[in-house]
Amino acid sequence: MTDRLLRSESDTIACATGLARKLKPGDVVALHGDLGVGKSVFCRALMRALGVTDTAMPSPTFAIIQEYEGRGCRLAHMDWYRLEGADELDMIGVRDYMRAPWICLIEWPERAPELLPSESWHVTLACIGDDADMRRISIRHS
Repeated sequence: MTDRLLRSESDTIACATGLARKLKPGDVVALHGDLGVGKSVFCRALMRALGVTDTAMPSPTFAIIQEYEGRGCRLAHMDWYRLEGADELDMIGVRDYMRAPWICLIEWPERAPELLPSESWHVTLACIGDDADMRRISIRHS
């Protein structure tokens, strides 16, 4: 369990790198937080730490799922924001990404929490006051 303040993008990268060291194929990381809080920034930093070398790593908002090759794993970056629930997600096969060789990063898991494995990582980001750079991050494994 980790709770800390992120004061800059470099703090975010360091935090994501620390989590990357703990992840293994088959892990699911659910990212919680409001629009614009930095979930995609955290995901990109996490993917870089896991060895993704792609130049472009677009947000999966419209594609729903972006796939990447990492060191010793594959990564699926998902954004469930535009989806209506578990039935729609099941139709596109998201469960296939929730096991090895994949590490699955999910933004907006609140759209279908019943699809998350019982053992998942939960990363929650929140803005702090009026400071555009400050975030509170909570990382929990359940």
